[in-house]
Amino acid sequence: MIFKQYQLRLFLKVALLFASAFAIAFLLLNGLNIYALLVIPIAIFLVYDLYLILKRAQAEVDDFAESVHYRDFSRYFNVSKAPTELQPLRQGFNEINNTFKEIRGEKEMQYQYLQKILELVDTGILSYQIETKALNWLNDSFKKMTDIPYLRNIDSLEKRDAALYAEVMDIQPGETKVITIERGGRQLKMLMAATVFQTEQIHNKIIAFQNINEALDETEAKAWQKLLSVMTHEIMNSVAPISSLADTLKNRLTDAVKLKPEPGDWEDLELGLETIKRRSEGLLRFTESYRSLNKVTTLNLQRISVSSLFETLNTLMTPTFDQKNIQLDTILKDPQLELVADHNLLEQVLINLMVNAIDAVKDVAQPVITLSAYKDHGKTLIKVSDNGNGIAADLIDKIFIPFFSTKKTGTGIGLSLCKQIMMLHKGNIYVQSVMGKGSAFIVVV
Repeated sequence: MIFKQYQLRLFLKVALLFASAFAIAFLLLNGLNIYALLVIPIAIFLVYDLYLILKRAQAEVDDFAESVHYRDFSRYFNVSKAPTELQPLRQGFNEINNTFKEIRGEKEMQYQYLQKILELVDTGILSYQIETKALNWLNDSFKKMTDIPYLRNIDSLEKRDAALYAEVMDIQPGETKVITIERGGRQLKMLMAATVFQTEQIHNKIIAFQNINEALDETEAKAWQKLLSVMTHEIMNSVAPISSLADTLKNRLTDAVKLKPEPGDWEDLELGLETIKRRSEGLLRFTESYRSLNKVTTLNLQRISVSSLFETLNTLMTPTFDQKNIQLDTILKDPQLELVADHNLLEQVLINLMVNAIDAVKDVAQPVITLSAYKDHGKTLIKVSDNGNGIAADLIDKIFIPFFSTKKTGTGIGLSLCKQIMMLHKGNIYVQSVMGKGSAFIVVV
């Protein structure tokens, strides 16, 4: 209604302007100059009035353009207090602002929704602008995975981790690769994938990081279980008959000697058969120890007080420590700390680690073994550390492999069994070591 009134008024003013201009021209052509002078002021007034209307409209448009430039869509243009001819314009501006606010609200909701999704996933995400190196996004999973709480831009990653920065710069769109980074004294394997997209002439690069340590450990453990199952089956089937036959021959030989005792002739044969029997039984015991790697398949989970667990370990190990003059330090800042695990199996893991620590400090002048526990990122960590000679860097990746041992008399079963037990707990075990300073085995439950 307002717009139609505005159209009518504008049409009348333009019609009057044309009429006055026609009248002036007619009067001048007919020599009626005096009457023409009377009509000219009317024409000038009409021209000036149209000029004012256009000027006010231009001012309104400039005002609206400025608000759009600064993305100020909250501004309201008062329609009721505007001149009649400007009311339709202001009403249109308000409708445009309302539409922009709705669009902005929808985009903000989508952005927050996307943020929540990216924060919930366990995949680390890093996004930055290729040209300006400005950082677009860094989710919590990436921060926890890399222990990098903040980045001002992508170049600041180089100061925190030059190797990771080089991998980020090197990876190409559509490429995936596995990298290894050092975090907290341990190696972390991650799968990297990258893609590039363009928005408003800006090229953005997104890189996803997936922690594959646990997946690799689980795959490795299953592979070893299958290998051990086949190996123990075949060895047992081969060795058991040998041991049985050797025992039978020994008994028959003994009977024969009792019936026809002849000195010297049968002694070598008896000794050889005895040796075969002894070595076969030794091989059976040796194979049986390997079979223990496959026996741990189920857990008896219960809530365990870490303080009570430490007291039990202290009672068990103190006589050995006193005999070998080893100092045992126990650190537990939170006496109420608890965890859920299989008590017997977890105790077995810790005893095994403490026995290894005793062997590690045997040549140290003042041997010290420290048992500690604490919470980190919702997980309970139990650490068994020593001040021994440490483990060589090229051996750290091998010590959890079955049959591998750094001891001359070791079977290579202990740490492999510990690894399997912790994998069953959906936890882990890893080692930190510095040559000449000692080692620390950390159990994560």
